[in-house]
Amino acid sequence: MASAPAVDLNDPEPIAPQPPAAKTAMGVLASLSVAHLLNDTIQSLLPSIYPLLKDRYSLTYGQIGAITFTYQLTASILQPVIGTLADRRPQPFSLAAGMTVTLVGLCLMSIAAGFWPLIIAAATVGLGSAIFHPEASRVAHMAAGGKHGFAQSLFQVGGNLGSS
Repeated sequence: MASAPAVDLNDPEPIAPQPPAAKTAMGVLASLSVAHLLNDTIQSLLPSIYPLLKDRYSLTYGQIGAITFTYQLTASILQPVIGTLADRRPQPFSLAAGMTVTLVGLCLMSIAAGFWPLIIAAATVGLGSAIFHPEASRVAHMAAGGKHGFAQSLFQVGGNLGSS
């Protein structure tokens, strides 16, 4: 019969038992992946309607480029700024808020009366993307349960499918 390991009473810091590893929240990760798919699908509608916008508003290729630039600049530059704010004060509702802002941008695009309203709509779509992605990535990290690479990869699968 094995005996229990001896405990050194003179040791100032006995070894504490380690807490069990957190379990990966697959339901949360799957939901985030689907939300990422939906968000990026909505965003990918913008480039797909460029031919319609060009014909309807008699836009030049330069103006189409300006719309793309506005969307990309807004989404890319604001995302790390919003991510920094989300790190300081996490706001889980910003997942839904980001998707809603993206949808509002597309609705604005549908009623735009000219080039400048299209620019504002494109900026709104980019803002929605900038709001959604940092918080969604943070929640995926929290749900990872130690499997951070897997969690981020599953999250990205949704985004890649949505963009395609």
